[in-house]
Amino acid sequence: MGFFDKLKAGLSKTKAAVFGQINQVMKNFRKVDENLLEELEEIMIMADMGAATTEKVIDELRDRIKLKNIKSGDGVREELADILRAQVGEGEPLDLSTTPSVILVIGVNGAGKTTSIGKIANNLRKEGKRVVVAAADTFRAAAIDQLAVWCDRAGVEMISQKEGADPASVVFDAIAAANKRKADVLIIDTAGRLHNKSNLMDELAKINRIIGRELPGAARETLLVLDSTTGQNAVQQAKKFKEAADITGLVLTKLDGTAKGGAVFSIKDEVDIPVKFIGVGEKIDDMQPFDAKMFVDALISEDIYEEKEGDAAAETEEEEDEKA
Repeated sequence: MGFFDKLKAGLSKTKAAVFGQINQVMKNFRKVDENLLEELEEIMIMADMGAATTEKVIDELRDRIKLKNIKSGDGVREELADILRAQVGEGEPLDLSTTPSVILVIGVNGAGKTTSIGKIANNLRKEGKRVVVAAADTFRAAAIDQLAVWCDRAGVEMISQKEGADPASVVFDAIAAANKRKADVLIIDTAGRLHNKSNLMDELAKINRIIGRELPGAARETLLVLDSTTGQNAVQQAKKFKEAADITGLVLTKLDGTAKGGAVFSIKDEVDIPVKFIGVGEKIDDMQPFDAKMFVDALISEDIYEEKEGDAAAETEEEEDEKA
């Protein structure tokens, strides 16, 4: 199964629960007017897109309908999809221009930070890059053990110390290991909490000083991992972390487990940080670089929605046959 098929399947909850209604509205509409736009607005707010982001999308859609004199449902859908692609923005590739390059990963506990590190490390290893992971989340019980499991799955080396060790000390050791092994990428796990902005900034500043001293000029990424199932709460997390850290990209996890996938659009709109990776499953290859066109097409295109409905109907028939 290709990633687009995984993406379609992974976004099925959001699509079936909410965005699929867009296609139903388009099928049943009588004319392109304010009533249609109001229905679309309500659907997008239900998808947890956020009132402000939804208003921007609907305002632009209204302008395009007038400018292009759009009369058909297909025309409205095409314009809406185009607006949503622009709204979420294209994902930007990681800056891995130096050897080694550094990826600092932050996020609250439970967001999927550990699994995301394992999956990103796996992607990079498959690209032929040598990866070292620093287990610098030394405060949470079992964090090091969990990360070790994912590093083993990804086939990459992990550098760690005992629980409660100074995170900066772990980073120092990991940099030495990365240099010695001529690693292409050093991924650093950090404490998974936003206890308060001051402590977070102090901790990250200490780690960044070590990186600056030991790897001057190294390309750096700071990725914030967000749990998509939390909807608008993920937006608020992104805002708080942005105040405390120079975030270069977002990693959105658990999109397969939510009907609130519309939050992706408001996260990008309100914090203006590019989405770099999305996760749509628990397997190690269920995370890929973000592609705006693929993402919106998986959510909103009519043929995909009908295909999902057809698959569901076929499964129901098979189940009935088995019962018979």
